[in-house]
Amino acid sequence: MNKGCLLVVSAPSGAGKTTLLKRILADTPGIGFSVSHTTRAPRAGEENGVDYHFIDRQEFTRRREADDFLEWAEVHGNFYGTSREAVQQALIRGEDILLDIDVQGARQLKEQTGVEAVFLFIAPPSARVLAQRLHGRGTDSREVIELRLENARREMQEADWYDYLVVNDELSEAEGLLRAIITAERCRRRRRPDGTPLPPFDS
Repeated sequence: MNKGCLLVVSAPSGAGKTTLLKRILADTPGIGFSVSHTTRAPRAGEENGVDYHFIDRQEFTRRREADDFLEWAEVHGNFYGTSREAVQQALIRGEDILLDIDVQGARQLKEQTGVEAVFLFIAPPSARVLAQRLHGRGTDSREVIELRLENARREMQEADWYDYLVVNDELSEAEGLLRAIITAERCRRRRRPDGTPLPPFDS
């Protein structure tokens, strides 16, 4: 069985990454989502084990020291990490995996030997639009929004080393581009667009 493809997706907060990935996951066969571990508190509507694995800092530290995380990062004062075993087992099963992580974690993976991944960056059309989106969510204080905008400026400087850049100006167009990238990567790995490998060609 062909191994699956690890698709690493990063974006500034408010760029629409979560909405895009949910739409892709809803009706794309053969693709799954790696649920990260985090020490931050759940937001309204988030479910443990679905959106994130919510754990305390002590448990996160224990797992990090045991090398349980494929990558980890501290973002906005909270820790985030990706389960090494969960990702590896999914890829061995031939499942493509979407990994939603910060640029810090993405760079860790980029620099690791033995890790094959495709890196995608979701960008907002402008700083002004991003600020409007963050204010429009109504979930963060002005101070938190300013912090997110400052982080976004730094994160945008990292976009150059990603394999693909998708500008999320119009949602359906960005979704189409993301689907096209997934299809192209599957074809590059000699697989069908739905992710299934070709059977042995016996004469």
